[in-house]
Amino acid sequence: MTDRHDLTVTLPWMREGTALLLGVSDGLTDADLSTPSTLPGWTRAHVIGHVARNAEALGRLAAWARTGVPTPMYADREQRAAEIESSAALPPAVLRQDLTSTAAGLENALEALDPTTWRAEVKSALGRAIPAAEIPWMRVREVWLHAVDLAAGATFADLPAGLVDTLLDDVTGTLSTRPHCPAVRLAPTDREAGWRLGSATAEAPTTAEAPAADLLAWVTGRGVPAAAVALPSWL
Repeated sequence: MTDRHDLTVTLPWMREGTALLLGVSDGLTDADLSTPSTLPGWTRAHVIGHVARNAEALGRLAAWARTGVPTPMYADREQRAAEIESSAALPPAVLRQDLTSTAAGLENALEALDPTTWRAEVKSALGRAIPAAEIPWMRVREVWLHAVDLAAGATFADLPAGLVDTLLDDVTGTLSTRPHCPAVRLAPTDREAGWRLGSATAEAPTTAEAPAADLLAWVTGRGVPAAAVALPSWL
């Protein structure tokens, strides 16, 4: 299992996912930006605006780690939602530049960290205490999954196998803490190992069989159901 704080893995994944996201967004016409993404209620412009604002928010965490001055990702959920809406309304050229410049800004903010500040404790948007070394992983999830959400050619099959497995570790661990999470055994047809949802002691859980990438799509709330059970929301 990949350590989500292993910068030798997560930083390359972050950069590769950023390149994919930028490439997908560059392939969209200006008219495409106002059309629906795969996320309910969000256009493609909403997705791009969200990813840009996420880069800034994670940059604030990097600044927190570097300076020791608490700088939360967002003041509150209302601020986050308002920023996404205003970003989605930007002119297409401005929105595209925003996505590129904020990604570069985050890269610069992370490059300013050193072995000591990477270990500094900051807080996620949900108030969870994390080391700064988790920031790249948080960005990895954003760029790869939202590249798929743009519905413009990128799919879960584009994710590196190791990233799929690490995301499955992350998502199944989080979902299993949710109230009423069903007991499900994830049996990927292209892996020797598997994953579980819900209580590890539950008897005869439902089994979901599919390629690992398809199982990941399902547990993140994307793709077709892999089993006849309803899953709680991941994020």
